Amino acid sequence: MAIGLAWPYTAPACFGLGALLMVSGLSVGAAATLTVVAAAVFLAASIWIVFRQPALFTAVLLVGAAMLFIGCSLWLSGVEVRALVAWWLGFLVCTIGAERLELSRIMQPGTASKWIFSGVVTLILIGAALGLDDELGGRVLGVGFLGTALWLARHDVATRTIRMSGQSRFMAAAMLAGYLWVAVSGLALLLIPGAAFAYDLTLHALVIGFVLSMVFGHALIIFPAVTGVAVRYRPALYLPLALLHVSVLVRVLGDLFELWDVRLASGSVTAVALVLFAATMATGRKAPPQRTASR
Repeated sequence: MAIGLAWPYTAPACFGLGALLMVSGLSVGAAATLTVVAAAVFLAASIWIVFRQPALFTAVLLVGAAMLFIGCSLWLSGVEVRALVAWWLGFLVCTIGAERLELSRIMQPGTASKWIFSGVVTLILIGAALGLDDELGGRVLGVGFLGTALWLARHDVATRTIRMSGQSRFMAAAMLAGYLWVAVSGLALLLIPGAAFAYDLTLHALVIGFVLSMVFGHALIIFPAVTGVAVRYRPALYLPLALLHVSVLVRVLGDLFELWDVRLASGSVTAVALVLFAATMATGRKAPPQRTASR
């Protein structure tokens, strides 16, 4: 959308088709190939953006894109997902972190704060290279995730907009709740690396608690920008957001106490939250302005 050219759309198109092939079971190899193509296009688009707008946040976006490409390439080469998933998690955290870094200019973080953010990104990159199952890699990645959460909690504009009302407060609530789960995943990797449940806890806290919460929070802006369909904020959106975080809490508790049925139940709660959020968004569409007859 930002570049304004056609070729970057190859990335989401290939990712979507690859996902369909993967879940259908038709061809995992073809799915992996498509993800590599998509990641390569996304990486090229990120390089293009850095040249057009050199800045710390665009550089971090490029690091995230590179991590995505590395992870997808390893998957295509036959490496098990568990051994490479840290690259994908790093991509998610760096990409969202960079977007929030760009918005943090309102808070005017100093040079020292920006260096700290750069150091945190470096730790995530090193941790991903070592691997999630490696004890040192897990700890380094944990420090990186925890540092990201603390930095965002200190410098993100959401710490101000949470005091506002309406859509601004809803978005801030989704942001801050997501940062909490980044911290939880970081603490899990830092304190209990290699534990039987640490892998599952980390993935669910980050992918559902953090990433999906950010999707919920940004949907009121991103969806109209991409589709051209205006959607109005409604307080009812808090219900699916709350259910989403309840599902993550249930999963984390199920992991910590090794309760299999509780862990499975979290999936159903997540599904309900997603369906309810989609339904609330669909019924909250703004009516187009009515035309008045001219004389």
